[in-house]
Amino acid sequence: MTNPNLLAENSGLAMDVLNAIQNPVILIDGEGHIAFANWDAETFFGASASHLARYPISTFIPFGSPLLALIDQVRERRGPVNEYRVDLSSPRLGQDKLVDLYVAPVVTDPHAVVVVFQERSMADKIDRQLVHRAAARSVTGLASMLAHEIKNPLSGIRGAAQLLESSVPDEDRPLTRLICDETDRIVSLVDRMEVFSDERPIDRTAVNIHSVLDHVKAVAKAGFARDIKITESYDPSLPPVYANRDQLVQVFLNLVKNAAEAVVDRADGEIQLSTAYRPGMKLSVSGSREKISLPLEFCVHDNGPGVPSDLLPHLFDPFITTKTNGSGLGLALVAKIIGTHGGIVECDSQSSRTTFRVLMPVSKVTGGQDPFDANPTGPNS
Repeated sequence: MTNPNLLAENSGLAMDVLNAIQNPVILIDGEGHIAFANWDAETFFGASASHLARYPISTFIPFGSPLLALIDQVRERRGPVNEYRVDLSSPRLGQDKLVDLYVAPVVTDPHAVVVVFQERSMADKIDRQLVHRAAARSVTGLASMLAHEIKNPLSGIRGAAQLLESSVPDEDRPLTRLICDETDRIVSLVDRMEVFSDERPIDRTAVNIHSVLDHVKAVAKAGFARDIKITESYDPSLPPVYANRDQLVQVFLNLVKNAAEAVVDRADGEIQLSTAYRPGMKLSVSGSREKISLPLEFCVHDNGPGVPSDLLPHLFDPFITTKTNGSGLGLALVAKIIGTHGGIVECDSQSSRTTFRVLMPVSKVTGGQDPFDANPTGPNS
């Protein structure tokens, strides 16, 4: 005979496990009602489990959603199914609710099914992280090739042009000057690309990100953003970031410069720098078996015209730019630097609101632990 106390204990353990899963999980009974919802599901649907249980699942998802057909399919076939990139956007759930779905039958109840939602925002962050690293590796190889195969011939071309300049007629000297200028421009471009092939270990320490951002703001206000309003929205309790300070200055100078160029023609042009603590974000990084927590969020916002939608997925690829005279290496370098720090960078852009978001790990303390691991709600709870 089964021990009822053991059943109760196992039931409680199962609840703890389901609530610990950082994906919405629901159980739908034979009548189509949500018989169970874990904590993430309550957040996803914006309602308590008791409220969700009063209504069928069709009440909470868009009319004609593929999810309903998947539930019927699982009940009929008694086997699990996966569906990717299902749009559940609605006034109730909000916009951009793109999810991957896993729907499976319940062994003990032929009419009940379990639905697990994987929000694409998290999956896309992982995808973008891998894409950015691949792009950085491709630029590294290209940079090494350019440095060896182009710079040496260019020095010979420039030297020959200088010799010709003293012997050609005055009316032809602008042509030899043009050769020298264009050669210098190509060498400068190759020099910038050589940064990508630098694989030396990064000297990282505990860095106060607000000190970095204040320095970047001061540089920007003294030069390219002199007439642009720059505001801050900082979390003063943020722990240090584990990074190289000079490289962070380079990253945020690049992002702020891009933002300044986006709003320079607007009378109400504004750039906002923000920091926040976002627990729960963990990714695998090269050279480490353990997943690294990326709870530190640093953003550069601007109210410019936004990034064209067709360009957005490729924004951090090398040689992709919206600028007439741009090289397309600035954001590729940003992605490379942040990637080598174990972080990710992404861009959200709409008309009059573009955000470049950098997610990074906290500074290592004794034992290499995140100082907020013991407090998963973050420093402001």
